Amino acid sequence: MKPASAVEAARVPKLPLSVLVVIHDAELNVLLLERAGQPGYWQSVTGSLDAADEPLAQAAAREVAEETGLVAGGGLRDWHLVNEYEIYPTWRHRYADGVWKNVEHVFSLQVPHAAPVRLAAREHRAWLWLPWRDAAAKCFSESNAQAIEQLPRRVGGAAGAWR
Repeated sequence: MKPASAVEAARVPKLPLSVLVVIHDAELNVLLLERAGQPGYWQSVTGSLDAADEPLAQAAAREVAEETGLVAGGGLRDWHLVNEYEIYPTWRHRYADGVWKNVEHVFSLQVPHAAPVRLAAREHRAWLWLPWRDAAAKCFSESNAQAIEQLPRRVGGAAGAWR
């Protein structure tokens, strides 16, 4: 598939190494974001590392800030869970030729339910809070849905501090 624009063609290819951050409140309601270019595609915060040596927690905090305006502080919880999956054909042009698989590291972040969300308009068009089961069912990504399904077991009652 050819790049969509000359600007995109001039970009450095994305690394097939990413983070997924399940943002939730104390009641295990999950924040989902709707992709700007794909209406109906709901997901948690996701994003590729900027460099192969970027620390995973730093990438997770950066993506949370970029996509939601929230500051993770020290509240990120690394699940030490790694997913490998095939990159959707729609997005393969963002990667180097021949790259078709991504490695994703999963984190969670507890925030107050009323935490103010500020979307990155180029990436997302809407946000909503859903109970974790409903959020998992609404995700278009299987690995994202599976991560949300693990939320109660992973974070229990003490889900981490908001800072």
